[in-house]
Formats: sequence, C-alpha cells, structure tokens
Amino acid sequence: MNKTWLIIQREYSSRVKNKRFLILTFLMPILIVGLIAATTYFSITGVEHRSIAVIDPNDFIKNSLKNTNQINFSFPENVDTTNYQQKGFTDILILPKFDKDTKTDYILRSKKSMGLMLQESISNKINRAIEDQMLQDAGIQQNMLDSIHKASQFAELKAYEDKGSSSKESNAGLAMGIGYASGLLIYMTMFIYGAMVMRGVMEEKTNRIAEVIISSVKPFELMMGKIIGIGAVGLTQFLLWIILIISLTSAAAGFLPADVQQQVATLQQSNGQMGGGMMQASESAVKIYTIQHTMATANWPLIIGCFIFYFVGGYLFYAALFAAVGSTVNEDPQDAQSLMFPITMPLIFSYVITTMVTQNPNTPIAFWASIIPFSSPMVMMARVAYGVPNAVSYWELALSMLTLVGGFVFTTWLSGRIYRTGILLYGKKVTWKIMFKWAFKKA
Repeated sequence: MNKTWLIIQREYSSRVKNKRFLILTFLMPILIVGLIAATTYFSITGVEHRSIAVIDPNDFIKNSLKNTNQINFSFPENVDTTNYQQKGFTDILILPKFDKDTKTDYILRSKKSMGLMLQESISNKINRAIEDQMLQDAGIQQNMLDSIHKASQFAELKAYEDKGSSSKESNAGLAMGIGYASGLLIYMTMFIYGAMVMRGVMEEKTNRIAEVIISSVKPFELMMGKIIGIGAVGLTQFLLWIILIISLTSAAAGFLPADVQQQVATLQQSNGQMGGGMMQASESAVKIYTIQHTMATANWPLIIGCFIFYFVGGYLFYAALFAAVGSTVNEDPQDAQSLMFPITMPLIFSYVITTMVTQNPNTPIAFWASIIPFSSPMVMMARVAYGVPNAVSYWELALSMLTLVGGFVFTTWLSGRIYRTGILLYGKKVTWKIMFKWAFKKA
C-alpha cells in the first residue's frame, strides 16, 4: 500500500505542478464567465430583423398582426413576388382568401432562409389574427380583445415539489440546464482523463520505464497508483473551478451600483415585491433577483455531492479500462484507437441518452440507464438535478451508487489481470479476444 501511495503522489504532484495544469485551471473559470457574458451579449445584439410585405385579400389581418423587435409587417401596394426585394423587404407573405370551413395554406417567399423560430412566430401570429376575427364575428369588439389579451398575461406558472407536509419551489429549466451541464462535464472528463491514463501507461511501456518500476512494485499497484493519482488531479481541478467561479461571481456582484444592490436586497427580503411607497425596482435589479431566486430552487449540496461521487466513480470505472488498453499497445497508436472503440461507444451512447433524460427524467430508459454502471455517471446526474426523492427516489440513488461501486471493482479486477500481462508484452499485436483470455485465465 505504501508503494501505491508513492505512485499516487508522483502522478499527482508531477501533473499539478505542470504549467499547463495551472494555466488551464485558472483560465477556465474566466473563459466560462466570459463565454456566458458573450453569449448573453450576442443573444441580445445578434437578433435577426425581417421586414415582411403582406398580401392580404381578407382585410382583417392588417389590424391583427402585431410587429415585434424581430418582425415588421407591412401592407404595401404594388408589391409582388418579383419586386419585393427591390422595394426593401426581406420576405413576402401571401395569404389566400380564408374560408372558415376549408383548410388552406399561406406562402412565405424569401431570398434568404428564415429560422424555424421565426417561422413558428409568424404562423402563431396569423392563427391568432384569424382567431381574433372569428371572435369579432361572434360579437366581441377588437378593443375588448386587446384588453383581454393584455390582462391575461398576469399569470405565471410556479412549480412546487411536495416533501411530506412542506413544499419547495422547483424550476424545470434550471434542472435541465444543470443535468445537461453535469452530464457534459462528466462525458468530457471521461475522455480527457481516461486518455491521460492510457497515454501515461503507453509512455512508460514504450520507454521501458515500466520494466524498472515493476521490479519493485506489483503491476496492480502501479495501475491503481496511476489511476487514483490522475483522478485526484481532475477532482482538484473541478474543486478549484467551483471555488473560482463562485469567487468571480461574488466579486462581480460588488461592482453593481449601490441602488441596484439595495433593490435586489429588498426584493429578496419581500419575496420579489417592492415595499409599499417605494419606487419600482429597475429592470437590472429584477433580472438579478430572478437569477438568484431561480438558482436557489436547486438543492446544491446534493447536486455537488452527487457530482463528485459520479465523477470519481465514473472516472475509476472507465480509467481502469483505459489503463488496460494502454498496457497492451506497443509502438503503433492505431492499435490504441481500435482497442478504444468498445470503451468509447458506451460513453457516446450514454451522452445521447443523457440529452433525452434532461427533458424526460422518469422514463423507463432513464431509470435503467441511471442504474447500469456504463451510463449511470451521466444519466443519474441528469435525473438528480430534478430533485430527490421527487424525480429520483432514495432507493434508486442508493442502487445506482452501489452498482457503480460494484462496476468499478469488477473493471479494476478485470483490467488488473490484463495489465499484469500486457505491460511486459512487446512485439505482439493484441486484440480484445486475447485480452479476455488474459483476464479470465486461471492464475
């Protein structure tokens, strides 16, 4: 055990002191915060604007179609499909004469393709205009319809999770984002640090360093030392990222104007409402409060704790397999690529399932994929984000953790038997069939 600990220390310290590790660790939080800020900026300033000429033989669409920041509807004369672009329009919308009893189509002609969201927005506006006209035909005036539409926007859905006699507010959008981000991080780290383990084993084998080390250390101790040491590097990096991102976010909040900070504090104390007699909260204060309030709906201690467990468990599960592959490769890197295929395919398949589970966390495939060790590190994190025990019961979480631990023990045993033979074998092309013979042959 002392020798394994020495190998862990060597692997950990040699990588933590590396300049690339330090640069990546301290630059990544800045890049993440900058990426979020840039994405927000471009989502606001990078909006596509369309000027649409409308040909309407129905006479009621003109009063019902509402312009937005992205879409401007016009009803010009002497404009058709041959000259709308010369008249300064990006698109032309051709409406047929609507018959209430007959399904019909309207046509949108453009020189440049239009995004799906804009197309759906136009379709909804036209259907809304037709609905308004039918209501007017039934005797409801347009000004009354506008008043009803405006007044009906006061309601907002708030979801709550029942926990015994108490309830807690939940947010499906936040849960989906946390689940997707957690699954993506685990997916990336499985490849990055698993490949790091494999390359480390390959380098020691090809340089014949492994022969010297194994003269004083058992092959299994060497393999476990490399796996745990490199895994500790990844865990350290994640913990530093969490600390730095929280610190940067807190520091950024200190640069807000004093009046905005005061308004945010008031909104927090009064559950989103400004006190009587106070001025209306600014838009910035409302947005900051909304973000903070939304983030507070998540059970962060549980999410972070589960993330660390599934990151470590998933890494150990796959790293043992990567180490076994690295021990069998000689000089040709193409051998490593062909042997990695059975390992990488479950990872890719698990990521695909995770993207589906972030939207539907309680389907049968979500349950089984969160129990099977090959996919549970990513899929269970996508489900845990929705809450425990609401989306994931305690027994499901416990079963998933136990099977992952059991899976790690099995892959470690399997890889250890392959490693002890492969690390000292040179000049022979190894296949998975040969590796399984090494794994299950009698000692």
